[in-house]
This record gives sequence, C-alpha cells and structure tokens, in this order.
Amino acid sequence: MTNHKAGFVNIVGNPNVGKSTLMNQLVGERISIATFKAQTTRHRIMGIVNTPDMQIVFSDTPGVLKPNYKLQESMLAFSESALTDADVLLYVTDVVENPEKNRDFLDKVAKMQIPVLLLINKIDLLADDTTPDTKNAEDGKKHKGGSAAKGSSATQRLGDIVEQWHALLPDAEILPLSAKNKFGVEMLLTRICQLLPPSPPFFEKDQLTDKPARFFVSEIIREKILLYYDKEIPYAVEVRCESFKEDERQIHIRAIIYVERDSQKGIIIGHQGVAIKKVNTEARKQLEKFFDKHIYLETYVKVDKDWRSNQRELDAFGYNPE
Repeated sequence: MTNHKAGFVNIVGNPNVGKSTLMNQLVGERISIATFKAQTTRHRIMGIVNTPDMQIVFSDTPGVLKPNYKLQESMLAFSESALTDADVLLYVTDVVENPEKNRDFLDKVAKMQIPVLLLINKIDLLADDTTPDTKNAEDGKKHKGGSAAKGSSATQRLGDIVEQWHALLPDAEILPLSAKNKFGVEMLLTRICQLLPPSPPFFEKDQLTDKPARFFVSEIIREKILLYYDKEIPYAVEVRCESFKEDERQIHIRAIIYVERDSQKGIIIGHQGVAIKKVNTEARKQLEKFFDKHIYLETYVKVDKDWRSNQRELDAFGYNPE
C-alpha cells in the first residue's frame, strides 16, 4: 500500500485533565467513558481512525498516580506501557494543574526520542476567569476596554503556563486546546497526521477499537455508577458482562456488579431497588445508542471482598498490561 501512513498515538497524563474527552473527540465516537471524577479510566483503550491513506491508532490510558493498592498498580502499568510503543505521544495537562505533579513520570516523558505533543487542555477556563486586577479594570471601563483587559489577562496566564511546561519538556511541541469545546482538536489532528510514519495499516480498515463488545457493556454500566454514587462507592465497583446474546432485533445482556463490602451492596441496590433501577435504565438507554439495537439488560450485585488488592481477581477483570 504505497504512500499510506499509520501509527500509534498514545495519550497520557495525570487524572482528570480531560484525556478521555480528547480521545472521544479525536476518534469521533464515545470510546472512553468520561466523567468529572478522577480515575474514571482504568484500562488502556484503543480507538482507531481510518482514512483511505491513513490509520491512526489512538490509545487512552488511566491517569498517572501514586498507587495505593494493586488495581492502581495495574493502572499505572497501563500508562507506563504507553511510553514504550508510541509513534507520537500526547501528554495532556490543563490550565490548573501543578506542572510538578508526578514529576518522575514526566521525567520519563522528557527522555523520549519520539515526537511529544504537550496539550494544555481546558483553556476555556482561562476565558471564564477574571483576576482581581482585570475586574478592577472592568469596573472602571464598563463601556470600553473591559473585555480586552480580560482577554489580555487570559493570554498572559496562558503564556506563563506555556513557559512553565517548556522548562520541564523543552523538546515537546506545545498546543493549547479545549477538548470539551472542540477548540484546537482539528489542528491537533492535522499535526498528528503530519508526524505519522509511512506504514501499512495495523488493523482492518473498518475496525473502530481493539476492545470486544462486552468491554463496552461493562464500561457503560460503570460510568453510570460513577455518575450516580458518591465517595468511595464507585471506586470499589467493578462490572463484568457475564452474558451477551445477540440476534437481529435485540441483545440480551446479563451483567454482574462487584463490590467489596456488604454495606456497599446495599447502597448500590438502594431502598426497594430504586438506585440500581436508575443505573439499569440509564445504562440501557446508552447501550441502545451504542449498539443501535433494543437492549434487554439484567444486572446483579455481588460481594467480592478486596478484589482491588487480589492479583488473581484483577487478572480475571482484565487488569494485566502484558
């Protein structure tokens, strides 16, 4: 296949900087679940973009963190593995993150010999922010110059952030963007295409991801739990799709929600089953959009004590970077 380009573009960064939102925008599909809570992504998830003369294999990874138990060790291993097989690396940060956070991981990024694009996400927050000096200027200039003062402040703050990151990653190409608002995403995609090496495709041209259908069933149910439950509950939960039976008209799905404590099981189910019914309803709606078929969804809640610290259980749930 002459003049064809293909490559692996891996997305890394600390938790809650918008990696999954960016991944979904680049791929054009909701491959990764994205919520306002940190540690939403637990696996390394591939999303494949195909054109007649190009294939980009994007890879979303868990946020980099200091692990406190075996699940988080596996999540960090997924992130570190993304440093070893990338043709282009996207390091995502945002306008509020401390650049010194997880410096040891950042030092590994600085030593990489491949193109690194440092993406400063959420720049829309700068436009929304008014510093005290800017506010005073606006109070005195309500009819002229107020918005210019605000814009100038945002530009100055962005410039300061760029300088901070340039000192830490001097060889990286720095691109500001807002993944949520799709600002800068097309420019980023164009730059990625320029950096890809000549290569035949790695996957079939009609393939969207490397994950099976059951994986997305589990992720969509887990996303609803992240959205509807507070505190530790979402992080103590894992979901396994036990049965996936499909015919021309519908898909019958049976899923198990695992928790670590009996008390957590009661919270997931809720009084008279109200809470789990809400999860079921919202997950079924999204699954029907995802698969474009009628979904019959059964969910059950089971206790699997300390699964986050049990390597055998983690392997069974797919938390193995090998």
